[in-house]
Amino acid sequence: MASAALLGEPQLAARWGGGVGYSNQTVVDMVPPDMLPWVDAHWYQYPPLNPLWHGILGFVIALLGLISWAGNGVVMYIFSSTKSLRTPSNLLVVNLAFSDFLMMVSMCPMMVINCYYETWVFGPLMCQIYGMCGSLFGCASIWTMVTIAFDRYNVIVKGLSADPMTNKKAMTWIFLVWVHALVWTLMPFFGWNRYVPEGNMSACGTDYLTKDTFSRSYILIYSVFCYWLPLFTIIYSYFFIVQAVAAHEKTMREQAKKMNVASLRSSDAQNTSAECKLAKIALMTISLWFVAWTPYLIINFSGVFETMPVTPLFSIWGSVFAKANAVYNPIVYGISHPKYRAALKDKLPMLACASDMESSDTQSQASGTTNVSTEEKA
Repeated sequence: MASAALLGEPQLAARWGGGVGYSNQTVVDMVPPDMLPWVDAHWYQYPPLNPLWHGILGFVIALLGLISWAGNGVVMYIFSSTKSLRTPSNLLVVNLAFSDFLMMVSMCPMMVINCYYETWVFGPLMCQIYGMCGSLFGCASIWTMVTIAFDRYNVIVKGLSADPMTNKKAMTWIFLVWVHALVWTLMPFFGWNRYVPEGNMSACGTDYLTKDTFSRSYILIYSVFCYWLPLFTIIYSYFFIVQAVAAHEKTMREQAKKMNVASLRSSDAQNTSAECKLAKIALMTISLWFVAWTPYLIINFSGVFETMPVTPLFSIWGSVFAKANAVYNPIVYGISHPKYRAALKDKLPMLACASDMESSDTQSQASGTTNVSTEEKA
């Protein structure tokens, strides 16, 4: 790979040429000299982005950051300060909010400032730290969602035969999630791939453009452990969750039909309703997870396999969709929790949804079962 430091900015600009209306200007022209060795030669073939794109990106990232800080901050506060919500299963939800919160705190301010200057202005070291934060907190969030899915599978599908979640088990899972994420995060610092500026030059991420097999192998193996395996695990868990809910509903209808009554459910009806809602949340979770992380996978694989041109504008969307995941996670895992809504109404009534007040005393089957088992042990 020919680097900018070897060929020089003017030579590469002349080599690749600029876009229409930009003469020989390139997207790298505004990059500080100390960052040039980290910029792949691939980006010199593209003209500068329209400043409007930097403005839009900065505004969107700032907005996502503010919403995520508020949403995840409230989730951590409510779950941690409400005694009835301090269950082993909910420790996983708090860990997810914690990871998403740190991701946006560590990345959004720098990216907004870089969008203002239209290039990376914090130097090579901060570029490495920025890329590391994206990898660490992103991977931690992904695998925390996997543990939440597996916990719900364990409770709903296995039922009474399942080993109940305990604080020790939840903390062990959380510890393993962070160790796993940290291992992948540190690999580029030891020479297996590296963190480099992305196409729009306002963010840094893993290097998917270097052509040597060793560097490419990191992207491919990383995708297995931090995309494909989590995705298939979540799909597997929620598939059987929905199947179990459907079987339960069918059994109840058949029993009612045999007894010639409209329904066998009285107090049980409320729990069944919660199970159905959980099944809908499962499908939404899978869809949102796929939407959040697939753009990054497509961008990385496009660079590795050279299946399509990775332009500076194209490279923007991975960051946007991944950071949006930190915004709607509090909604999917927090606000969808009935006891959380009740506590939110009590502690922060201005944020409570009026439409959810009537269901404030209903709890999901997953957390409900865990609460019961925890209370029995107390």
